[in-house]
Amino acid sequence: MKPFTGKPGRAMTVDGVLNVDKPAGWTSFDVVRFVRARSRERHVGHAGTLDPAATGVLPVLLGNATRLTEYLVDGRKGYRARIELGVETDTYDRDGTVVATRDASRVLLEDVRAALMEFEGEIDQRPPAFSAIKREGEPLYKAARRGEAVAPAPRRVAVHKLDIISFEPPFVSVAVECGKGFYVRSLAHDLGQALGVGGTLAGLVRTRVGPFRLEGALGIEALRRAFEDGTWQEALIAADEVLIGWRAAILGPENEANMRHGRTARIRWQPGVRAIPGELCRAYSAGGDFLGILRWASADAWRPEKVFASEAR
Repeated sequence: MKPFTGKPGRAMTVDGVLNVDKPAGWTSFDVVRFVRARSRERHVGHAGTLDPAATGVLPVLLGNATRLTEYLVDGRKGYRARIELGVETDTYDRDGTVVATRDASRVLLEDVRAALMEFEGEIDQRPPAFSAIKREGEPLYKAARRGEAVAPAPRRVAVHKLDIISFEPPFVSVAVECGKGFYVRSLAHDLGQALGVGGTLAGLVRTRVGPFRLEGALGIEALRRAFEDGTWQEALIAADEVLIGWRAAILGPENEANMRHGRTARIRWQPGVRAIPGELCRAYSAGGDFLGILRWASADAWRPEKVFASEAR
């Protein structure tokens, strides 16, 4: 099945998030283009690129929801990865050229478990040379394809959880929960190096981006049918679901008016509740309307970070 490449029709305004299960063979932008053309919403984006061969959760944000993209990109993500031991490729996955092979038949489950422990917590990880990280404005993969020497600097990343799902030599499947900037391809490569046999990523499914999970994701064909029969907006998730794990403040009329006009709101939390310097929180009207995001400034002062309610649609 080829990605949709049609042109968008007449623009309309829609706000919300579609939790899409990206199919293999599609780029993340293919999915954005598919949704933009059929929804006729001009402002459409995604929260976190998936490689074309990967599948799984790709939140697609429409309208004002695109202003919340950064909070999903910075949030926790989950993956299910299948790693092939005994093989190394230049891209760290099976789409690349094989550069080395070794016998991995002597690797035991205990060896894999011990090696994986070194990749949990806060670690320094070197991204693949074939990556979208930019050097002097150009993605590294372009330089790598030209045969230029590419050595990305290690970056500090967070691995919250790393569990073995199955071990069927030479394949090991793992569940990963991580933060921003983590490359599962690098994990596959680095695990192979730690075991002394090499390794490459043989398959990847993203199971979670923030509050959006694979169990609730909509496949492309189901989404296509929803667009065709006009029911696709029933799959839209409210924009503020992106921030569902944050604290929320319900504003009275005066604070609501202040926020709508970009002025500081004065909030007194319940006894025993304290704000963290720089903390962000969701803000709602007494009627339940999502007003936007507030940032703690000092004492009881919260300044508008992003205001949604003032925009007439």
